Amino acid sequence: MGSRFCFVVVVFFFAATLILAVYLRDSNHRTFYELRRCKIEQDRLRQELWQKQLRVESLINPAAISERLDR
Repeated sequence: MGSRFCFVVVVFFFAATLILAVYLRDSNHRTFYELRRCKIEQDRLRQELWQKQLRVESLINPAAISERLDR
């Protein structure tokens, strides 16, 4: 009877270990996906900010201001 209980405990421990490994692997993939999504969004916002900065610099450029004043 004792060896049967030991076998059940070992099988249960093995199954629990496999379930935990699958859960951790899935969690790792979700975390990687979330980080990648945030990085892509950050790059998009950085590019948008860069374009707006170029637009502002073109508006405050002394040559552009004098051209608008001449009109």
